[in-house]
Amino acid sequence: MKLQSVVVIGLMSGTSLDGLDLVCVKFDKETYGNFGILHTETVAYSEVWKQRLQEAITLSKEELEKLDTDYAVLLAELSNDFIKKNKIPSVDFISSHGHTVFHKPAQGITLQVGNGQVLAAQTKQKVVCDFRTQDVMLGGQGAPLVPIGDELLFAEYDSCLNLGGFANISFKKKEQRIAFDICPVNIVLNHYVNTLGLEYDDKGIIASEGALNDDLLDQLNALDFYKKEAPKSLGLEWVQSEIIPLIDSFALDVPAILRTFVEHVAMQIANSINDRKNVLVTGGGVFNCFLLDRIREHSSTEIVQPTPEIVNFKEALIFAFLGLLRSDNQVNCLQSVTGAKRDHSSGVIFYP
Repeated sequence: MKLQSVVVIGLMSGTSLDGLDLVCVKFDKETYGNFGILHTETVAYSEVWKQRLQEAITLSKEELEKLDTDYAVLLAELSNDFIKKNKIPSVDFISSHGHTVFHKPAQGITLQVGNGQVLAAQTKQKVVCDFRTQDVMLGGQGAPLVPIGDELLFAEYDSCLNLGGFANISFKKKEQRIAFDICPVNIVLNHYVNTLGLEYDDKGIIASEGALNDDLLDQLNALDFYKKEAPKSLGLEWVQSEIIPLIDSFALDVPAILRTFVEHVAMQIANSINDRKNVLVTGGGVFNCFLLDRIREHSSTEIVQPTPEIVNFKEALIFAFLGLLRSDNQVNCLQSVTGAKRDHSSGVIFYP
């Protein structure tokens, strides 16, 4: 008998390193949009784990293999706790994004740690993971992967914008889904706020009190990435080589850096949404009221904020959905989005 609904746990770890998002979703297999979020949780990373993930980019092959296993053990522990705590009677599978260490699609490289076989063995659950590698092998960017979920789960919105470590957008254009990374957001803002001993700039208050530096703003807006046509994606390496050195060369105080970078982000986002009717905005950046105010100042597009549950867990929800599509061998990577040779069903399935 064919299952009409499935229960999936989605795991998402973003570049901003604020923690692991876990979501338990029930999907209606006849009408994907009829989904129900049953349970959610964000588990903050310990200082040790935050440092290990931050430094992963510098590790040797052997050290990376150890991290791949150790991180999978952490994911398993958190998944098992989540299932037990919420008394979830049965799970069809776990769908894990892993944590991105390298993403250089032009060089055919992408790596997300969190070994699928270890995760399956330690949770005793079927696991779907490693969603990006196949797309990169097919000549794609391996990102963004969320747009198929935007299309099938949030079809009522003209476009979907995520404000996480990076800002990315997806929308329909001439019957094709178009999506791309717009610019860095929290990965840069948090980098500078951390120097003040804070996790993030609450509501954007520090940024709002800083002085705008027009020269830095002009140089940020002039970066080559912004002249490229989609498909295009960003990674930590680009931020470390292009953004941080440029900002640091100005020797500004942190409020001025935040104020200027927020303006840069708002202008880049406005450039990407100004021809849209409305935009669904999700991700941690939604709670930066000053950033949203600046986006509204630069754009006439209607900004729609959904429930806090969708704001916080949309990416984990969609990675759960990508796992469902992969399990059913349905397309979950779109050629029009990533630039791959064809639409395809990406992800690797592991059994306990």
